[in-house]
This record gives sequence, C-alpha cells and structure tokens, in this order.
Amino acid sequence: MPAAATAPSAQAPSLAVSAVTKAYGSRRVLDAVSFTVAPGERVALTGPSGSGKTTLLNCLGGVDRPDSGEIRLLGERLDSLSAEALNTLRRERVGTIFQFFHLLPTLSAAENIELPLQLLHVPAAERAARVDALLGRVGLRERASALPSQLSGGEQQRVAIARALIHRPALLLADEPTGNLDSANGDTVLALLRELTDETRTALVLVTHSEEAAAICQRRVRLRDGRVVEPEGQSDRAKEGESKPAQS
Repeated sequence: MPAAATAPSAQAPSLAVSAVTKAYGSRRVLDAVSFTVAPGERVALTGPSGSGKTTLLNCLGGVDRPDSGEIRLLGERLDSLSAEALNTLRRERVGTIFQFFHLLPTLSAAENIELPLQLLHVPAAERAARVDALLGRVGLRERASALPSQLSGGEQQRVAIARALIHRPALLLADEPTGNLDSANGDTVLALLRELTDETRTALVLVTHSEEAAAICQRRVRLRDGRVVEPEGQSDRAKEGESKPAQS
C-alpha cells in the first residue's frame, strides 16, 4: 500500500490550466477545465473512460492545442508558442511516462535513458554520469546494457521513468503507468514515482483508474464529460462538517 502523500508548501505553480476547452467537430471533449499543480505536487487525473483525461494530458504535454483557454508551464503560455518553440519547451521541461513503455527496441536501457540528453546536446561525460546515477536509483545498473526485449515489464517501466526524469523536467506526465504491470511491479513503480518526484520537486500529473496509483498523489482532479467535478462524496462531507455543532 502506498504511503500517504504529504501536500507541498504553497508557492507559484509549475502548471496552471485556465478555462481550457477542446472540441473535435461538434463534440466538446474538454469544457472550461481549470486547475494548478505546485512544484513537487502529484495530482491524479481521474474519471470514467471518455471523460477527457487523455485529451487533457495531450494538451498539457503540448501534443495537442486547446481551442481556448490557457496552459502555462513555469509561467510560459504553451498554447501560444510556435511549433518550434513548443517542441523545444517539451524537450527541456516535460517528461512523459506511457502505459506501454515506448522504449526504442534497438537501444539498451542506458541508451534509452540517455536519449533526451542527446537531443539537448548535453556533453557526453555529463550524460554518462547522470545515466549511471539514475540507473542506480531505479535499481537497474546491472541491466544497463540490456535491450528492452531482455527486460521484464517492471524493468522496462523503471527505464521509462528514468528516461522521463533524466533531463530534470519541471512537469512529469504519466498515462496509466501501472496499467500494464502486475501488482508487485506496479507497487515498485508507484514507490519510485513518489520518491523521485519528492527528491526532484517535479510536478506530476498522473492519469489513472487505479486507486493505488491515485493514492500516491496529494490531490485528485476528477473529470466527467470534459468538466472538472468534485470527488464523489466531497460535497456531502463538507455539508456534514458545516452542520455539526462546534466541539468545546
């Protein structure tokens, strides 16, 4: 069972989403979605299938653009950047973890992790040092030369986590990161995500249907029909609290 998440201290948000709307044809997929994520904060993006979670994640990562509203990463407005500037910002400031790993099959574990640093033209000596340190942190130093086909699912996802964090992004996006893993490997991956985001103060937005995955987050943003809704039961609990007499 994941440890209880501790809320980060209040400060300027890493990510600010304001009144974001997205439609495909006549179908509105996102409807005035707004929320913020502080540095080091983990937010679970939950809701039923078709509620707009994947579309929102694509907008947050700059893969897609909203029709209206604003998305700001470290104060910079993603939705107004040119394609070239957006690609640069994504390479430098955003890391992504996928359900199905998306490792390059012809590259070793170490080479997969190193790739984002190569794209940023980080010097070779620094790349090697950072890759080695992260391989050790995720418990895969002895598997550095293994190809993805030689790794278990849990090992592949740990490589994917290291790859997503190697360039020290401000925002980490994770799309059902334990959805393709058994419970033991899923617990390992969730523990790593919690520990590494605490250590690096990286903001995390985690799309999940899993209660175990959501439990590592300090907060949930629940979507239904493209809108942010209160978590189930929250309104009732608030009303009960307001109606209770004060305790002396």
